[in-house]
Amino acid sequence: MAPNETDDTTTAGEVEEPRAGRRRAARYIVPVTVMGVAAATIGLVPALADSGDPDLPDITAARLIEKIAQSDVERLSGTVKITTDLGLPDLGGLESGLLSGAAGGEDGEGGSSADPSGRLTELASGTHTLRVAADGPDRQKLSLLENAAEYSLIHNGKDVWGYDSASNEVYHATVDEADTKERSAQRPPATPKDFAEEALKAVDDTTSVKVDGTAQVAGRDAYRLVVEPKQSGSTVGAISIAVDHETGMPLKFTLTPAGGGAAVVDVGFTKVSFDRPDASTFRFTPPKGAKVTEDTEQDRAHGGFGGKPERGPKPEEDLAKGLDGLRMLGEGWNTVATFDTGTGAGLPTEEAGGDLGGFLGSLGDQVKGDFGKGTVFSTRLVNALITEDGTVYVGTVTKDALVKAAEAGK
Repeated sequence: MAPNETDDTTTAGEVEEPRAGRRRAARYIVPVTVMGVAAATIGLVPALADSGDPDLPDITAARLIEKIAQSDVERLSGTVKITTDLGLPDLGGLESGLLSGAAGGEDGEGGSSADPSGRLTELASGTHTLRVAADGPDRQKLSLLENAAEYSLIHNGKDVWGYDSASNEVYHATVDEADTKERSAQRPPATPKDFAEEALKAVDDTTSVKVDGTAQVAGRDAYRLVVEPKQSGSTVGAISIAVDHETGMPLKFTLTPAGGGAAVVDVGFTKVSFDRPDASTFRFTPPKGAKVTEDTEQDRAHGGFGGKPERGPKPEEDLAKGLDGLRMLGEGWNTVATFDTGTGAGLPTEEAGGDLGGFLGSLGDQVKGDFGKGTVFSTRLVNALITEDGTVYVGTVTKDALVKAAEAGK
C-alpha cells in the first residue's frame, strides 16, 4: 500500500516554527529564485525520470519534513536532467547574450567562456543534462554536457576550476575555508534539497501539505510530498518533492503552474550513487595550449562554487540600499513585493526611448488603476508591474491579482 496522507495544517511548525516575516519573505523568494538559480552558479542541480509505486511504510507530512531537515548526505555522484520553462519571450538568443554579459561571462569585457557566472545562464531555459559529484564541502564537480563539447566546474580544496572544452579556455580562482562557508551561506538554493527547504519555510495555514504516494527516482524508493496553495490568485499550482526513503534527501523538485501545462522547473536525478566518488574525479590540470584566466582582478561576487566574495555589506544590506522601502503586500501565496526604483519614472516611452522604449513596451501589457499607468511583464510563474512613477510590484500571482495588490498598496 502506498502512503497517501493529507495534512493541511501548518506542518512545518510541528518541526520548527519560523517567524511570520521569514515565511512571507520565503514565499516571495522561492519562485523568484527558481528563475534566478539557473543564472547563478549551480551547486548540484538534479532532474529525473520516475517510475513504479514502491510499497513503503506510512509516514506523516510532518515526519517527512523532519526527515528532509535531518538529511546529511555529503557524498554522491550521478547524472542529472534539468528542464526550465518559464515562458519567457523568444528574443532570438538575445536574452542569453544579455544574461551572460551582465554576469561578466564570455561576452563581458575581459571575460572567459569558462567563467561559471556566464556559462551556467544556459540553464535558465530548455533541457540540459549534467553530471554531478560531491565529496563533502571541499570537493564538488558539475559537468554540463553539450553537443560534442562539455563544460566542467570543479571545486577541490582551495582551487575552483572552470573548463570549456569547445574553446579550450580555463577559469581559475582560489578560496579559503572562510570564503567557502560564507559563499555557501549566501548562494541561492541550487539543489532539490535547497529548493525543498526554501519551499517548506513558506508553509503556513494558507498551504496544503500532504504525502501523496510513492515513486521510484533513479532506481531509489521515494515518498512524494506535495505542497499546494489554498488561496486563489496564485500562479503556483503545486510543488512536488520526491524524498529518498533511506536518506531523506530530496531527489526531485517539480514546480507546476496554476495555469496548467508543463512544469516551470523540473530538476532531479536520473542516476545517483551515495558512494564516495574517486578522488581523481576532482583533480584538474589545464590542457596543453589552453587559455587560462585567473580570477584575481575580476569581480568575485559569483555564486555556488566559484569566486571569492568581497568583504563588505551582507546581501540583505545591499538589497536595502538597492531597493527603496521594500514592502510585502497581502498574505500567504498572494504576497506581492513592492519597492521604488528611485528613478521617479517607469519604462521609457516610445517617444522618449525610441525603438528601445517601444520594444520594451511591446513585451508587456499596459494597465491602469489607482497607482496610475504601468506595464505588466509576465512569465508562466512570476508577474511584475512597473508603474509610470518607477514603483515595482512583483509576485507569483496572476496579472489581475497583481493589479489589485498595487491598487490596495498605493
